[in-house]
Amino acid sequence: MIDADVVIIGGGAAGLMCAIAAGRRGRKVIVLESSNRIGKKILMSGGGRCNFTNLHCEPGRFLSSNPHFCKSALSRYTQWDFIAMVERHSIPYHEKTLGQLFCDRSSKDIVAMLRAECDQANVEILTDCADTRVAFAEHFKVNCSKGRFSAESLVIASGGLSIPKMGASDFGHRIARQFGHIVVELRAGLVPFTLTGALQQLSERVSGVSCIAAVTAGGKTFTEGILFTHRGLSGPAMLQASNYWLPGESIAVDLFPGQYPADILGESKLRKPKALLRSVLSEFLPRALVAELQDLLWPAISNLPLGEIPDQKLRALADSLSAWSMKPAATEGYRTAEVTLGGVDTDQLSSQTMESRLQPGLYFIGEVVDVTGHLGGFNFQWAWASGNAAGQTV
Repeated sequence: MIDADVVIIGGGAAGLMCAIAAGRRGRKVIVLESSNRIGKKILMSGGGRCNFTNLHCEPGRFLSSNPHFCKSALSRYTQWDFIAMVERHSIPYHEKTLGQLFCDRSSKDIVAMLRAECDQANVEILTDCADTRVAFAEHFKVNCSKGRFSAESLVIASGGLSIPKMGASDFGHRIARQFGHIVVELRAGLVPFTLTGALQQLSERVSGVSCIAAVTAGGKTFTEGILFTHRGLSGPAMLQASNYWLPGESIAVDLFPGQYPADILGESKLRKPKALLRSVLSEFLPRALVAELQDLLWPAISNLPLGEIPDQKLRALADSLSAWSMKPAATEGYRTAEVTLGGVDTDQLSSQTMESRLQPGLYFIGEVVDVTGHLGGFNFQWAWASGNAAGQTV
């Protein structure tokens, strides 16, 4: 039996940050990671360049059954704190769009930084830890393929169900239930939509085509890129909307965000009465998409010059382009989801320390908790902040 002050299960973003904070306080920390290396999700994030935080981190960018829960941790370890660590390690980075910060070189820089910080804090990290079991009798007892461990504090940082090929599992949720915690309903988040029927066929025909659109789901609107795929719809705006969409609901797609297509078509009718609709719209949208929309939305007037199309029909067409309503069949699920919505109920955790209110010494951090950020570095910031909150206490 190996004794420690703190055992952390999960060597991802939250677990490593917790280990660093606890190790700096002189605590004996052991991190148990089930896969063959730490930080796997960090390595693959942001196309291999890791969108490690966002300049505009604020509580309104996070979803939870208790929207106030994230405020304490986020306020005590901000994006500026993590940026300071990145700069201390001389890691070059840049802002891409909308406050999203990426490494200039590679996600490996972030993992190497976290590893170096763990080494400085005398944190012990073990990988390939399989068959992990947890019990409590005066202290937490953790058995796994790498040995038996005893600790005063146990931190669950094992993540959610997203991207199972990266080793995702329900381990953290099972441990939560083992100690009497409620787990808020889980579902895939930041995930592409799938379509059926004519919409799926349209999407397949223009697979790879992208444009800027405003996508509305569950009363929330996101204006970013959308991407047509052979299964349905992806791209940042669609991934964001997926967090607010529920099966059976429709989404609205505005292909002219911030513009008034009725005015555009009306002015074009006056200036170019002999022009065809597809010619005018192709100045604003990808030509391949316009060709498909023509067959779907205005087949009867596709070959009429603008001057011969009644104003009423033009306005109706403009409305359909500003509020293209569609009902997704589903999402692609955890296979391609970037995050897991839901998780350990925050009502049973301390917002200041992430400690269980049911079992003293037990902590839950990161994605396993019912806190999910928007796309753009917010989920990493939650990992850093929640990990730090627990690490200051364990």
